[in-house]
Amino acid sequence: MNRKSVIRVVVFAAATVLAGSGGTKSLLAAPKDGQDGDHGRRLRVTKECSKYTGAAGSFCTISGSNVPQIPVGSIVTYDQAAGIPNGMLDSNIILDAGGGNRAIGRCTLDLQSGIGLCTFSDGTGDLAGFHARARVTPPTDGVNWHWDGVYSIDDDF
Repeated sequence: MNRKSVIRVVVFAAATVLAGSGGTKSLLAAPKDGQDGDHGRRLRVTKECSKYTGAAGSFCTISGSNVPQIPVGSIVTYDQAAGIPNGMLDSNIILDAGGGNRAIGRCTLDLQSGIGLCTFSDGTGDLAGFHARARVTPPTDGVNWHWDGVYSIDDDF
């Protein structure tokens, strides 16, 4: 094989790899209209947690959301109990937006400061391909917690 043929094969192989990897939108993808920055769409969610007891299976209700796939009334359920270990909440979570639309993730929260982080890795229905990373901030009114971060939804699911 001559040098020109080798270059063509390498260029073709590189183009094939790049084309094959283009189906997934990442949190670092370029923003579209209505998006903030270069880290995906802005996520702003408020959760009303007056019924959260700290026990495994406790839940909060979404009371505000800028994400169309997460309507008001969606439920966030925590699989693990709060306070274990060392005054932390470190729990798998399920975000149930109704109608089979669910996302799975994990939240870690310092119970004393009320500051934490929630991440989502996938979902079903309208939340299939849902990825998010949000800072958690404590309520100023005693019950409404806030998520502020970025999200993306992989349309290829």
